[in-house]
Amino acid sequence: MDVNQPKQEHLLALKVMRLTKPTLFTNIPVTCEERDLPGNLFNQLMKDDPSTVKGAEALMLGEMLTLPQNFGNIFLGETFSSYISVHNDSNQVVKDILVKADLQTSSQRLNLSASTAAVAELKPDCCIDDVIHHEVKEIGTHILVCAVSYTTQTGEKMYFRKFFKFQVLKPLDVKTKFYNAESDLSSVTDEVFLEAQIQNITTSPMFMEKVSLEPSIMYNVAELNTVDSAGKSESTFGSRTYLQPMDTRQYLYCLKPKQEFAEKAGVIKGVTVIGKLDIVWKTNLGERGRLQTSQLQRMAPGYGDVRLSLETIPDTVNLEEPFDITCKITNCSSERTMDLVLEMCNTNSIHWCGVSGRQLGKLHPSSSLRLALTLLSSVQGLQSVSGLRLTDTFLKRTYEYDDIAQVCVVSSKIKQES
Repeated sequence: MDVNQPKQEHLLALKVMRLTKPTLFTNIPVTCEERDLPGNLFNQLMKDDPSTVKGAEALMLGEMLTLPQNFGNIFLGETFSSYISVHNDSNQVVKDILVKADLQTSSQRLNLSASTAAVAELKPDCCIDDVIHHEVKEIGTHILVCAVSYTTQTGEKMYFRKFFKFQVLKPLDVKTKFYNAESDLSSVTDEVFLEAQIQNITTSPMFMEKVSLEPSIMYNVAELNTVDSAGKSESTFGSRTYLQPMDTRQYLYCLKPKQEFAEKAGVIKGVTVIGKLDIVWKTNLGERGRLQTSQLQRMAPGYGDVRLSLETIPDTVNLEEPFDITCKITNCSSERTMDLVLEMCNTNSIHWCGVSGRQLGKLHPSSSLRLALTLLSSVQGLQSVSGLRLTDTFLKRTYEYDDIAQVCVVSSKIKQES
């Protein structure tokens, strides 16, 4: 092939434009005081400007719409729309025109063309138009590949393609926290509370249309994001559910095991899959976006073979005065009996009153016993109850229980005055 041979020009021209909603026109108001040299000139010019709002000419935001001047940002969960036009710039009829649009991501290649059939012929100054849509589901680099093939009047087959590269950004930052509640201290089939922190990391406000939790098959969910006011249910975020850039909003949900699973303590205890969040928002002039998180997982509560829980404990106690607590010890094993010995170890602030190393006797599988214990504190402030040890003499295994509760220790004078 002769390298000096001129490259043949194509008969067709390809144009691609992203379709987005227009934005409100903004201008910079220029004004001055009447005693300045221009006088009322600037104010009068702004009043005569058709892009300003009548009666509020000094505001930057106008009533006119302006078409986007660049590609703009595309965020995960939004719908990418593009207009593709192939125009016959020549003076001859072109045959067998095939237009193909593919979207290349980091993991796959998707065909977005509405039709795969070739157009029989395209006359001069005519065009083939197509609009493609795709819900963006991946973050990172995306490449729109538009390929055009056709046949000239002389029978020569021609082919060319163009590449349009753009980045897909992350619109929201979602963080979750799980809290395992214990409504019934004798079981492990308790409620799970989910706190979801959602932050808008875009540069424009969002209207949060819906934030819901779709639970797994073992749970029922109750949303805790509303309050009852005058017999009506109102959102805790107010009537305007807008999320400003870089603002964070916290949503709370309560999951309760379904009745058929709540009775199976061993089954529900090991459940880690809770459900997934479904988030829907709108931006600018109603552009809609939607994200669904992957299945949220929690750490299953583990109590080991022996579970110790508190049934009663005072909130506030007097300094250096004994106070009573009630403990409940449960044998979580479903097979073996335990022979338990209780030991009480003093800490720097908490001191136990009673006999350490006493025998509690045999504890059968899935059964419980209650203990009334006495202790006192030698230090004021919020103190942690620690130092309980249970030893199973059958297996020679010791279970340690520290930081099982907290009490507020005050001077006796302070308590009498209050």
